[in-house]
Amino acid sequence: MGVFVFLPLVLPLTAWPVARLAEQRLHPRTATRLLAVVAGVSAVCSTLCLGLLMIVGTAQLPGNPLPDSWSDPDVRAALPYDEIAGRAAIPALLAVLVSCGAAAWRQVRVRRRVEAALAGLPPTPVAVLPDRTPYAYAVPGGPVRGGARGPGRHKVRGGGRSRGRDGGGGRGRGRGRSRDRGGGSGTGGRVVVSTGMLAGLAPAERRALFAHERAHLAGRHHRHLLTVHLAARANPFLRPLRTAVSYTAERWADEEAAAEVGSRRSVARAIGKAALLAPRAPAAALPALTGGDAGPVPRRVAALMRPAPAGRAWPPVGTAVGLAAWCAAFGATVSALSSANSAVTLYLVLRGAASPM
Repeated sequence: MGVFVFLPLVLPLTAWPVARLAEQRLHPRTATRLLAVVAGVSAVCSTLCLGLLMIVGTAQLPGNPLPDSWSDPDVRAALPYDEIAGRAAIPALLAVLVSCGAAAWRQVRVRRRVEAALAGLPPTPVAVLPDRTPYAYAVPGGPVRGGARGPGRHKVRGGGRSRGRDGGGGRGRGRGRSRDRGGGSGTGGRVVVSTGMLAGLAPAERRALFAHERAHLAGRHHRHLLTVHLAARANPFLRPLRTAVSYTAERWADEEAAAEVGSRRSVARAIGKAALLAPRAPAAALPALTGGDAGPVPRRVAALMRPAPAGRAWPPVGTAVGLAAWCAAFGATVSALSSANSAVTLYLVLRGAASPM
């Protein structure tokens, strides 16, 4: 166990270089998936190690649930401990649990608000709400009676969620994803748009906006965003990954929309115009599901003015982004191995301590 129990707490720092490079050099799809996996693994491992530190470091405190034989000298020698780190791990672990619990509760609240807003509407792929406030978002999840939908939404604050006035107006060309009554992407969910947003967009821009939102549903971006959001709450070192994924998920949807409608310029115009129309203050919702930080709109527009990025699955090792990606993957792997080793060691020692000696 030893020093390896501390590694998952600091190894997330190895993901910092890839966060910025992934935004600029990797295909948005690859960057989103890579960073979400690294963030999720790192957060789980660091939280597990906080728990191990707390158990080991506080073993001598009165009232602990460990066996009486835990204080045996042979057991203590086999499992190094630090009482200071153990006691410090108690408030740290509580803070992680409270923070993640608050995020989960906020998700429940958002789900209820979305269900209330869509209650009574027919379960069509597109829902148009009579509201002057310009907004548009994608609601993941399967069909729900009464028109209610899944747990979250992709707010259009940054501009660039694809929509049209009706189901036909929002269906683009090109890739032609299969659509069902659940949300138009073949994976469930629906696109919600206000009349205020539709009034400010031209037909081509509406198609681009709809294609963007359908890309969010098809790519299940809410899962990636939720993963990095909770990971950043579990370990502050992972916050750069949350910011990066918020941006790359939008870029991923931008590229999918451009491929579907067949015009990168139309998508760029839709993004810029939606950004100007959308209110400055976003609706209160879980950032991991709404994509509240949609990334700098000028950067997204500039990217769409360039040729489409290459869809390489993994960057070459000889490049800067390749080295950073391998470094982040290595850090996540070492975190997983270190936490697994510490957990197994603790289990075996506790099991031996509980048996007659």
